[in-house]
Amino acid sequence: MKVTSAEAMLSVIQEAGLIPFFSNKIPGYSIEERTPAEFWFDGGDALGPWDWKIDCVQSGDIAYGKFVWGGKAAFATFEVYRELVNWRRSRRAYLPDAEERKVLDFMAERGSVEMRDIRHLLGIKKSAADALMSRLHMKTLALTGDITRVYRGQDLRYVGWQVSTFCSPESLFENTPSGSSGFPFAAFMEERSLRSSLTPDGSYRFLSEVIRKNAPGASDAQIAKMLG
Repeated sequence: MKVTSAEAMLSVIQEAGLIPFFSNKIPGYSIEERTPAEFWFDGGDALGPWDWKIDCVQSGDIAYGKFVWGGKAAFATFEVYRELVNWRRSRRAYLPDAEERKVLDFMAERGSVEMRDIRHLLGIKKSAADALMSRLHMKTLALTGDITRVYRGQDLRYVGWQVSTFCSPESLFENTPSGSSGFPFAAFMEERSLRSSLTPDGSYRFLSEVIRKNAPGASDAQIAKMLG
């Protein structure tokens, strides 16, 4: 399926389970490569996948963040992202450091944060805040919670400017008897948790199978680099 609309993009993500946004070392395995050139940057009102990703994030069942290839953007369904959480959080390399814990505590207090909040909290530049948030995405401790379109000028024109907020995966997705619940997506009032029934190694095998389903030619080394 080609990505020619927000609906098609969501269908591609749901079918793939896990798919990078941009082209990468696994040929053909990205939203970019599944998007006809005229839709990638058409200069029109639709703005292509750059805008359509908002509808995918707001669907309530899609994880979006910089959690593959060492900090590159990707999409995953809830069921697949849960296994990524199980794999990554089992590894010592993905434990948060003191600065990251400070951001996580701040995010837990507020529910969600913008990049400017992190910059103000830590007194750092945008590039440093971007890098820190990318690390939290890779550690499966933060995700893009929502993306808002920004309308500017007297005619309130939208030309692609967006503001993202970030939150923990638990606050975005979980709905459990303990009272931890995410945004009130009506379609997901049933109980669900990010806790996997697999071992971390089992989750890694599951994720490898998901990647190979989409890219049969992917090597073990490429999968290892993608998953981290």
